[in-house]
Amino acid sequence: MRADLHIHTCLSPCAELEMSPRAIARQAKIRKIDIIGICDHNSAENAAALIEAAAEMNVTALPGLEVTSVEEVHILALFDDLDAALELQSVIYSQLSGVNDEEAFGMQVVVNAGGEVLRFNQKLLIGATTLSVDRVIRHIHDLDGLAIASHIDRPSFSLISQLGFIPEELPLDALEISPLTTIPEARRRFNPLLPLTTSSDAHTLEEIGRTSTAFQIHRATVTEMRMALENRGGRRIIH
Repeated sequence: MRADLHIHTCLSPCAELEMSPRAIARQAKIRKIDIIGICDHNSAENAAALIEAAAEMNVTALPGLEVTSVEEVHILALFDDLDAALELQSVIYSQLSGVNDEEAFGMQVVVNAGGEVLRFNQKLLIGATTLSVDRVIRHIHDLDGLAIASHIDRPSFSLISQLGFIPEELPLDALEISPLTTIPEARRRFNPLLPLTTSSDAHTLEEIGRTSTAFQIHRATVTEMRMALENRGGRRIIH
């Protein structure tokens, strides 16, 4: 199954307003993506709408968030269960201060599956939480989620850009490479001890599926993908 595990909706202030649930699901179907990860900045308020819209297209949408740690490191959190994503959101909201400035950062639109506007999120979702990288990962794992370090090859908001290295003691499940870097190049540059995934980090419709990770798994679930990342039970990543 092909997975693009890092897609933003119109809830993320840096994403285009065209990133509505049905438009995202339709584009994923066109690009032959089986699994999409909905990872808005510090929020999962559009995840339910995406799950509904994706099901109409026979695409699996996994609820998640892209959490910003106090060090300004981005970590993807992905779940099988929407309630788990919303529970993490509650933790994140309690550790996130500030009010969004729409003129400076963009609108943060909460929508239903049909793309109808329900409300505007006023939190500063583009901001950093007060949680360390380690605490973010532990909160994700406590809720049975996958914790993946976002775009480690980027010059900002990555483990390497912010910390200078990938701490071996961090209990991450995988490292994500952006579309700017190939997997072989990433292996040469970073010599990672963890498995590598690649996703689009899509903020526009045309970016969806521009890169993806192929998983040899039985079902489109976080549980199965975890087994693939650990190379267990015949599940594996196919690069």
